[in-house]
Amino acid sequence: MKPENQTNILEFLLLGFSQYPEHQPMIFGLFLLMFVVTVLGNLLIILAVSIDSHLHTPMYFFLSNLSFSDIGFISTTVPKMLVNIQTQSKSITYAECITQIYFFMLFGGMDTLLLTVMAYDRFVAICHPLHYSVIMNPQLSGLLVLVSWFISFSYSLIQSLLMLRLSFCTNQIIKHFYCEYAKALTIACSDTLINHILLYVMIFVLGFIPFSGILYSYSKIVFSILKIPSTDGKYKAFSTCGSHLSVVSLFYGTVLGVYLSSDVTSSSGKDMVASVMYTVVLFRSPE
Repeated sequence: MKPENQTNILEFLLLGFSQYPEHQPMIFGLFLLMFVVTVLGNLLIILAVSIDSHLHTPMYFFLSNLSFSDIGFISTTVPKMLVNIQTQSKSITYAECITQIYFFMLFGGMDTLLLTVMAYDRFVAICHPLHYSVIMNPQLSGLLVLVSWFISFSYSLIQSLLMLRLSFCTNQIIKHFYCEYAKALTIACSDTLINHILLYVMIFVLGFIPFSGILYSYSKIVFSILKIPSTDGKYKAFSTCGSHLSVVSLFYGTVLGVYLSSDVTSSSGKDMVASVMYTVVLFRSPE
């Protein structure tokens, strides 16, 4: 790439939903409402777990961390989208873009790891109920959450630092409502091979491995439930993990839908609608 085609980018332009100007008020009101409900819902979960001693268990400890991660996740992208709609601005500074990428990866990765930890918790509770309090002790619970935060923090920091080394062409347009990492790489002029390699590593480490762990845990749970002789016992055992299973289905189902839709359709608008729905609809119900 010739030097004259490169520049020190001070800001990017986020197209967002600018191609639908007549729908801007409706989009703003809808996502503002969903954002407020989601944040307040997760705050209520954290508050309830904090003040109710009966909820001081590993399951609700993980749930409160998940709620905190969800608040951080949607607060990384949605407020900026709402501000841009209200001010009819499309710009985001370079520093804001890097910050968005960092926190989006941090909280997104934390969500997947916490869902896996919660699946393990349900596995121990149903498959080894007599040893549950011994296995899922406060030390192990705290360690699992700490390791999850460390993994998410390390990866997002590395990717953000690698992003800083890139130079960008005069094309500053990102066809999304936030600074989406993969789309930002497409407008870089410098070599992005290392960034893409780490991106695939992230998909494997924070996507495939946690999902495989969840599938394994629930396969064991299902076999254990089927061995319970009474119908009431089966229902009671399944009810303890029903909420978590619905959250996992929503989370991974929406992720799969977003990326499949981006592959089979050429409409960036439909891709953004699916993606913003995934970002906003993160409210978790207590198990």
